[in-house]
This record gives sequence, C-alpha cells and structure tokens, in this order.
Amino acid sequence: MKKDILTFLLFVVLAACIWYGHAMQSVRNTRVPVSIHYTGKPGTIGLGEPGLPDTVMVVIRDAGSRLNTYHREPLRLTIDLRQYIHGEKGTIHVPADALRRSISDLLQGTSSLIATTPDEISCPYFTEQERTVQLALKGSLTPAAEYQFVEQPRLSRKTIKIYGQDKTINAIDTIYTQAVALSNLMDTTNIQVALALPTGVRAESDSVNLYILAERFTEKKFILPIHAVGVPEGYHLHLFPQTVEVYVRVGMSHFAQVQPEDIHVRCVYSPERVDKLDVELNYKNPAITSAWAYPGVVEYILEQ
Repeated sequence: MKKDILTFLLFVVLAACIWYGHAMQSVRNTRVPVSIHYTGKPGTIGLGEPGLPDTVMVVIRDAGSRLNTYHREPLRLTIDLRQYIHGEKGTIHVPADALRRSISDLLQGTSSLIATTPDEISCPYFTEQERTVQLALKGSLTPAAEYQFVEQPRLSRKTIKIYGQDKTINAIDTIYTQAVALSNLMDTTNIQVALALPTGVRAESDSVNLYILAERFTEKKFILPIHAVGVPEGYHLHLFPQTVEVYVRVGMSHFAQVQPEDIHVRCVYSPERVDKLDVELNYKNPAITSAWAYPGVVEYILEQ
C-alpha cells in the first residue's frame, strides 16, 4: 500500500514537471502593466482632466518563459512631453502608433505587442502663473525624556514654487506641511512630509523632507564669579555671595565644548532694589540649550 502511494506521488510530480516545461515553451498571451514616467513638462504647465495616465496595460505574446520576465521585471516607459507641448494651451496627444512603437522598443525580440489600454494618450494643458512662497512646518515635535533637539527641526527647503491662477496664488505667502505629530524622539529622524496645498494650487514638489536631530542631554556645573554692572561712579558694590553655582544643559556630544568662559554672570545694580539683586546669565555657545544659577538672587551692600 505504501509503495503504491509513493509510486502515485512520483507520477504526479513527474506530470507536474512535464506540464510546467510545456507551459514555459508554449506561446501564449499575457497582460502586464507598463508604468510611465513623464519628463520635459515646464512647471507652469497645468493639466486638465483626465490627466496623464501613470500606467498603460498591454497584452504581449511570447513563450511562457519569456513572458515571466515581464512579471519579474516590470516595464517602464519614459515619455518626453516637450515634443507634445506647443504654445500656452492645447492638448498633449500621444497617438496610438507612437505609443505602440515606444512600448515595442522595450520588449524582447521574440515578443509581440498585441494591444494597449488605453491605445493612445490625450490630455488638455494650459499655462498657469508662478509664485515663490515660504515653506513652513505645521505640527508638534517632542523629544523623549532626557533628550533634546540638537538644532531646530528643519525642512529640506525654505521656499517652494507654486502654480495656479493669479487671484489664487497671489493671496498665498506660505505653504504649510500636513500636520505632523511626533513624540518620544531620541535619534536622527528623516521623514518625508506631504504639503497641504490649497484647492487649485500646484507646487513643484508635493512633499519635502523633515530633518530632526535629538540626543540625550546632561548638565554641567561651574562655580563662577558675579560681575557687578551699573554701579554709580565712586561707589563699590559688595555681593553676598560673590560666586554662584551655574548649571548648563548640553547635549552629550558637545559636553567637552562648554567651558567656564562661555558664560558671563552679572548683577545689574538698581536703586529700586533695596537689598537684593537678580543674577543674570549670558552665554553665546550654541551647544548650551539652557542655563540657571543658584542662588538666583544675592544680597548686596553699596559703599562709597
């Protein structure tokens, strides 16, 4: 019984191999998509309905083994629109014979093009006005706990060209991205963000890249002297204490770059403050994201 089953399975496998070999050698038709990439269209040219198709479906005839190639490696056709755009408005028309000829050039020598759907490409075009406007990010970005942004999150470009009717685009000064909400950021992030384009407005690009760089922060401590500012001539200001503890927040990668000389501590004398003055910190090192002093208020005596 077991021997009969093994014999039966052997014949099934053998029959499948024979059928597959025959299928690979037999000539037949198959239907595959051809993706289309358009070049040469000026930015000021707008397209009417139905627009330019991204894909054309074609029927190809060849041996099965060769037809499988078109499924594994999809065909891609490039059409240069410069030869079809003449004047400020008109119709982009790729006739059937030109389309078939371009697709046939992509096929293997043994393959025959049987049909294309659609069999031709036709789309009205018109000229629009151009305007360069600011580009801005819309949304909220939050670093993870104990992390901070090394620099302000930025878009890959600051301005963008938009196209449309005068009355529409002249009222636009800024194009915003789609709302972005990202939290718990703790590393370099590079994402593509779509633009929120008003109705009737096109842009030279539908999206931009958003760059975010976050890293863990730490604190660095210094004990620094306080400098008195605004003391009347002929007087001396005694501060209590004369030094303060200064804490700065800095990213881990810039820890060694922050030095005591990067921070200036001062108190500005004011006769309106009877016995205490606020401690002020000034720093220009971009690696310092924030700083504070302890104590933040000191006592003083003014002597002549």
